[in-house]
Amino acid sequence: MPEFDAADIRRYYDRHTDRFLAHGEGGSIGALHRSVWGPETTDASAAFHYVEDRILSHILALEQRPDPPHIVDLGCGVGASLCYLAQQFPIQGTGITLSPVQVHHAKNRIRKAGLSNRIVCHEGDYCDPPEDIAPADLVYAIESFVHGPDPSRFFAGCTRWLRIGGLLIICDDFRRPVSGLAAPRAIERFRRGWHLNTLLDTEELETVARTAGFEHVSTSDLTPYLNIRRPRDRAIALFIALFGWLPLYESRFGYLAGGSALQTCLAHGWIGYDLKLFRYLG
Repeated sequence: MPEFDAADIRRYYDRHTDRFLAHGEGGSIGALHRSVWGPETTDASAAFHYVEDRILSHILALEQRPDPPHIVDLGCGVGASLCYLAQQFPIQGTGITLSPVQVHHAKNRIRKAGLSNRIVCHEGDYCDPPEDIAPADLVYAIESFVHGPDPSRFFAGCTRWLRIGGLLIICDDFRRPVSGLAAPRAIERFRRGWHLNTLLDTEELETVARTAGFEHVSTSDLTPYLNIRRPRDRAIALFIALFGWLPLYESRFGYLAGGSALQTCLAHGWIGYDLKLFRYLG
């Protein structure tokens, strides 16, 4: 049994999404994921779209079909990634999130972008795809895989989303080899603060994927391009040190402790941020 069930994850995002949008660095463009300052990235907007641009490159390389490619976002947040992709290329997009708060934001964003005829957002569980969803050419999950209840269920769900030969992209945090006591403590603070169930290393992930019929194509380590130890991060660490003992702290601000612990894990190489590409072989 996962420590955090679907209801826990739903409450987490229902409670914090408005705060993420109002105060997060990418909130103004709807980005709930991290910025990646890859090669030739010159501004924050491009950094927040870096992973989406990598996804776009794989969409553009898909085999040409008469109909637009169907792209699915597993854990779509407020729909910003799908809207961005649809503004760059004529895709049909489907997003799914557990959070009704995020669905509300996503529907408004899709409508305001004039994309209601091409993008749709569903409230639901990405491990249990709706029966009426068309097979996808490409499925991606940005910082949502780690919330899943079980990696085997995640990949089993993906086999129902994807057509044979389709692509799966996972961009998320993965364990690195560690020693000593400090690393497990920091990883546990990260896991609990952000309500994570599935923190795997690369070998574990690829084994589960292979069992489900997926071929590992490539892995890109994006960790060197993350902007860590910012003044903002140091301020949050100080806030946690001063107020972390308060009774209401964990329920209202536990995500800050999780984020601070993640910064520590990334800085020490205990966690890495990878973009992994798989192909579904059936």
